[in-house]
Amino acid sequence: MPLSRSSSPARRLIVPLLLGAALFLSACASKDTVSRSGIYDPHEEANRGTHEFNKSVDRLLLSPAANGYGTIFPRPVRTGFSNFADHLSLPNDVINHTLQGDIDAAAGTTIRFIVNTVFGLAGFVDTATLFDIPREDTDFGETLYVWGAEEGPYVELPFFGPSTQRDSVGLITDLILNPFIVVFRDPTRYIGAAAYVVDAMGNRYDYDATIDSILYESADSYAQARILYLQNRRYQLGIAAEDVYLDSDFDPYEDPYDDF
Repeated sequence: MPLSRSSSPARRLIVPLLLGAALFLSACASKDTVSRSGIYDPHEEANRGTHEFNKSVDRLLLSPAANGYGTIFPRPVRTGFSNFADHLSLPNDVINHTLQGDIDAAAGTTIRFIVNTVFGLAGFVDTATLFDIPREDTDFGETLYVWGAEEGPYVELPFFGPSTQRDSVGLITDLILNPFIVVFRDPTRYIGAAAYVVDAMGNRYDYDATIDSILYESADSYAQARILYLQNRRYQLGIAAEDVYLDSDFDPYEDPYDDF
């Protein structure tokens, strides 16, 4: 029987090589590089260029597509697609919980995946929540944090938006480790990507006013998106503000050039 592409020797080498690269790249950042404001952004000029590119993509593509999507499909249908996209991410969560040493969370996430697969129409209905089986979201960026990797410089990724060096490595690793990419063959392997795009359109439609206020109504949309991402991400990881010297008085709506 011929081997699938996912079982080739090259494919089997991806995971250990990628994990090694993740540890190496994340270890390059030092905690001393974080400024008193809690922000380390040595590549700001390049990041701002990417930010403007992302704004153009949002304005010309994502926002119009999201408006059309939200207009055509009622909320129950959009919720079903969102549940399905969330469901497809659960195998990655199991992997990351296991790598973090959180066996209880890995077991709970596995049970959640089985329940929603069997009783939730392959994940379109969140039956597990009705059974009090909570969603314990995680990713490889958090795994790297648990392993002791530093946050590193702030990064704005094309299409994906705000991130950090550690979370960028985590994102790439999660994409590679996704079972729908590694295990399944065409066209099944593209289900996860399609679900992600549909879910992104749903989120863009549901949070239209908030996203517009950040991207198009603030004095400095780049600075606002950056601080909001860092604050939210550090909160998710359980990092106290005082541990990274976050400026609690920062106002994302304040004109950064008002004093000049």
